[in-house]
This record gives sequence, structure tokens and C-alpha cells, in this order.
Amino acid sequence: MNTQLIMDYLSALAANNTREWYHEHKKENKEATEQFEQLVQELIYGIGAFDESVLRNAPKELTFKLVRDTRFSHDKSPYNPSFRAHISSKGKLPIPVGYYIMIKPNGGTFLGGGLFADMFSNATAMVRDYIAAHPDELNEIITATEFKKYFTVKGTALKNVPNGYDKEHPQAEYLKFKSWYLEYFLTDEEVCNSTEFLQKAVDIFKVMKPFNDYLNKALVDFKMPIR
Repeated sequence: MNTQLIMDYLSALAANNTREWYHEHKKENKEATEQFEQLVQELIYGIGAFDESVLRNAPKELTFKLVRDTRFSHDKSPYNPSFRAHISSKGKLPIPVGYYIMIKPNGGTFLGGGLFADMFSNATAMVRDYIAAHPDELNEIITATEFKKYFTVKGTALKNVPNGYDKEHPQAEYLKFKSWYLEYFLTDEEVCNSTEFLQKAVDIFKVMKPFNDYLNKALVDFKMPIR
């Protein structure tokens, strides 16, 4: 597993974000993709030590394409110069929530968890209802020393507590949220040290697990919309 090779390829793609360059460098793309899939496999093993639900995954099924959908974007660059994967009990679906990694040069690499997607209104309602009913459980997770060392809960939010919820609720701030997620950014230097990066990622994901578990308890009855 060579994270330096991954970063070198992504840096070159960012500087030459054209279809012509991409197709002229298929060999480099293949090599970098193979290295990223090896990284994802090692992450599956590492995470599996404390969360066995991820062990059935195959790396190829967890990764996202480099090709961008530019139909509704002002940025017409054809590729997203980053390697991304979501590792959960049901693969790369956003729910159940799991462990997200994005490798992107120039400080864009981060480890994520929680519910990033706020387009599922029923998922948002499920989490709000769970927070309303289990405020102490959430408080214990987000005030833990290790959690606060790495994370603050982020997410898109309303200005006010939505109707139907107690405005004086002890977790009123989180009832405003429509998504609840965590991000931990790493420097390019940290990423390029393959061994230390892998271990740090596993350690960070372990700290993240109680937060993911909390959300997944809220989302246990969620059904992904049928297209």
C-alpha cells in the first residue's frame, strides 16, 4: 500500500483535469486505484477489529468514481481529483452510517462519520426523534474526552428548533440539525506516511464508532427510497 503514489496521481490529475490527460494516463490511474483499494481493505480489517459488521465488504464495492456529474455545476472539470470510500455494514450506502475516507491533496484529506446526507426527510425525523428521547446518551458520547479531542458535530441546520420538539430540550441545538456528521482532516505529510496514516485512521474511526452507533439505532427502521 503506497499512499504517496495515490497522492502523486491525484495531484497530477488536479493539475491536468481534462479527459485527454486522464485517458493518456490510464496506467497511472490503475496503479493509484489499486493502491487505494489496498488501503480500503486494510481499513476494513482494522475497523473490523472493533466493528465486525464491516468485514463482509469488498473494497471495489465501497469506492466512488472520479468522474463528476457536471450537468448542474458551474465547474465543468470532468474529474474529482480525490479517492473516496464509505465503509459500513451495508457498503457505501449513506445509511446505515459508517466510516468515510476521502484522500485529496493540498489538505483535503479527511476521515468522516455520521449522516452526511440531509435529503432523506424521514431519516432526519428519525434522528431528531431519537435525540429527543435519548438526550443523555448523546451527551455522554459527545462530551467524552477522546471524542472532544478529535471532533465537533457538524451538519446543516435550521435557525430554530422545528415544530413538535421542545425548544428547551437539553439537546435543542442538535434538534435543529438536518444532518449530523464528523470530520477529521489530515495533512498531506500525514497521508504520505502509509503505515502511520493507516493506524491513525483506524484509531480515529474507533473513537467515532459510538456516535455512528447512536445514529444507526435511530435509523434502524430506515428504508432507502426505491428509484
